[in-house]
Amino acid sequence: MRADRLFAYGATVGLVADALFGDPRRGHPVAGFGRAAARAEALLWRDDRGRGALHTLVCAGGAVGAAALTARAVRDRPALAVALTAATTWSVVGGTSLGREARAIGGALAAGDVETARERLPHLCGRDPQSLDGPQIARAVVESVAENTSDAVVGALVWGAVGGVPGLVGFRAVNTLDAMVGHRSPRYRRYGWASARLDDLAGWPGARLTAALAVAAGGRPADAVRAWRADAGRHPSPNAGPVEAAFAGALGVRLGGTLAYAGRVEHRPVLNAAAGRAVRGADIERAVRLSRRVSALALVVCAAGRMIAGRAAAPTAVQKRRRG
Repeated sequence: MRADRLFAYGATVGLVADALFGDPRRGHPVAGFGRAAARAEALLWRDDRGRGALHTLVCAGGAVGAAALTARAVRDRPALAVALTAATTWSVVGGTSLGREARAIGGALAAGDVETARERLPHLCGRDPQSLDGPQIARAVVESVAENTSDAVVGALVWGAVGGVPGLVGFRAVNTLDAMVGHRSPRYRRYGWASARLDDLAGWPGARLTAALAVAAGGRPADAVRAWRADAGRHPSPNAGPVEAAFAGALGVRLGGTLAYAGRVEHRPVLNAAAGRAVRGADIERAVRLSRRVSALALVVCAAGRMIAGRAAAPTAVQKRRRG
């Protein structure tokens, strides 16, 4: 079986497993990688970029290498290769868990239980919940759903289409390292620099595909394109900007503004300010539904792209074998 079909079949099964079961409840590989990365940090940490780059290389490179060896071991056994791709996809994507957490907060807001919504918000994003009222919590949830649609689903599928199982694992490893050490705290400003920059590079294609699919699936294509073009570049993140702006336009809401992270306040530009309204609690469900449509479309696009690339490469491979 060709590699393009292996990815298409395996990724489909893995995404269905995520839709049915959510994240694995025990022995989650990403959690195991996080523990290993934390132990590596304890050994390697120094307040300089070189040590941080070494940490990134050891952790992300080790994960990709292990995945490549595992994939190579089953490449001549199609059923096992599909199963490995499916299990890896299920492990690295997190769209269903993202939707569940967002809906739980939306349900608390709908019931008027702002305190419960505050308690659950850290499960979804790093905002300081105590400073937020109901509409601000709803806005934080919608922004997190938008950004994590790219980080937790689409980006992984893009790199899976490019690199198979090693691509899936590598993207999740880089994204996890960024979450662990890529922020601008005094401890990680230099040490986490390499992880943060690598995550920016790895997330670039998935973020643009997520934004494009939000335009296609959101029901307001002109507004989504307008917000993307006008506001994406004003966001401090090169990848969150296009995604959040496109979601804002597609949903007809305003995102961005003042944010608080553990005592640190950021004043970000408002996205879709001219055409959008303030986020309401009901918009959380709309954002989750849009995220699910974008994720499904991303699977189709990535699988189709992989198969087209595989067919284009097949004649070249045959010619090489004939010349050999």
